[in-house]
Amino acid sequence: MLTPAVFAVAFLYSSVGHAGASGYIAAMALFGLAPEVIKPTALALNVLVAAITSWQFRRAGHFSWSLFWPLALASVPCALLGGYLSIPTRAFKVAVGLVLLCSAARFLVDPPAETRGEPPALPVSLGVGAGLGLLSGLTGTGGGIFLPPIAIFLRWERTKTISAVSAAFILVNSASGLAGHIGKTRTFPGLAWSLALAAAAGGAAGSYLGSTRLPQAAIKRLLAVVLAVAGCKLIFA
Repeated sequence: MLTPAVFAVAFLYSSVGHAGASGYIAAMALFGLAPEVIKPTALALNVLVAAITSWQFRRAGHFSWSLFWPLALASVPCALLGGYLSIPTRAFKVAVGLVLLCSAARFLVDPPAETRGEPPALPVSLGVGAGLGLLSGLTGTGGGIFLPPIAIFLRWERTKTISAVSAAFILVNSASGLAGHIGKTRTFPGLAWSLALAAAAGGAAGSYLGSTRLPQAAIKRLLAVVLAVAGCKLIFA
């Protein structure tokens, strides 16, 4: 039952430029897996699906290197630190989950207008990247779940471009967070290998649909669903 759940999560999340870590974590928690298995497995599946999603959105011409590189430059070392740290984060996760639920409601009730504004100044990009990188490592997600609401509401770019940047952002942060975890524990869960095919199939189908078929408005609605799932996971897991 876990395999089709992983496929469904990868399909839904990749259609909006995400990789599904929060969904994988929720699914594995429902099946009673141990925390020491859940976090690295979610990050490993994130790396796989984010790589596929990044390639699909980039091939469709939606990627922006100028928006991506300062966010990634600051986030990678912070994600590595977050993946290495083991600290009590319950209250913090609840607060972040509430923010994601509010963002989901905003996208469902009144999605922001589809406009292309000015990209953020370099210090802003570096600061946002560092903060999201640390969040990604601490929560076991790729960080990209937090990036689209910020970028869309501040009108840094169009929705599909933000989805493309988010996928690449998730890829580098998930890889960094996984490296930090493996560096500390010296272990890698075998479960990740058995779920990889389902995640890859779902990610390939979803990212193709999101990058080439879905209109901008539909992506925002799907993003609201993804944010709601992630927010509930952080609050109730």
